Amino acid sequence: MSKNAKIVIVDYGVGNLRSLIRAFEYNGCDIAITEEAQKIRESDAIVLPGDGAFAAGMDGLVVRNLTSAVLECARAQKPILGICLGAQIMMSQGFEFGKHKGLNLISGKVIKFGKNIGEKIPQIGWNNIYPAAEKEWKGTILEGVKPQSEMYFIHSYILVPKDKDATLALTNYGSSEFCSVVHKGQIWGCQFHPEKSGEVGLKIIGNFIKMVS
Repeated sequence: MSKNAKIVIVDYGVGNLRSLIRAFEYNGCDIAITEEAQKIRESDAIVLPGDGAFAAGMDGLVVRNLTSAVLECARAQKPILGICLGAQIMMSQGFEFGKHKGLNLISGKVIKFGKNIGEKIPQIGWNNIYPAAEKEWKGTILEGVKPQSEMYFIHSYILVPKDKDATLALTNYGSSEFCSVVHKGQIWGCQFHPEKSGEVGLKIIGNFIKMVS
């Protein structure tokens, strides 16, 4: 990351951002929070954080007129990191309390865990991530992360990319195996919260920062 590179957290009205800010600052990165479209356009990379429902996340972007700015960043191939809800709204559509359009940065959908997975929903707590079949983590936000590392999850809905190649990491919860890290080009999404996942999570954020020119 160059000294003059600008990374911004997109504030669309969801989630507590303090731990995320601290995680970036731990990695030596000055990061700003904004709900201004022009600042998003002027950034070198953006972070889409969030907790909550899919529709509320998309509505938060729309009412602030931020959707086009985020899409412009994607078209410019700027690094984008989606976290939890932020990763979910990057998909084509979500099925939480109805059917809702997402940003369509990565083709796919967001659906609820199955009813008979044998575990409580939502999943709250620590769980392992491991590579999807034949996937290398070198050169990705997971570089240097050991397979089976534990991350902190809190969610009822899961990412289902249309293209299997978009799945970088998987996690097993009860009888359900789901995509826990999704990617396409410079777009990355973590279903877990790296900023709440200890040293390994901080490493993931550090890897993202290194991708910013």
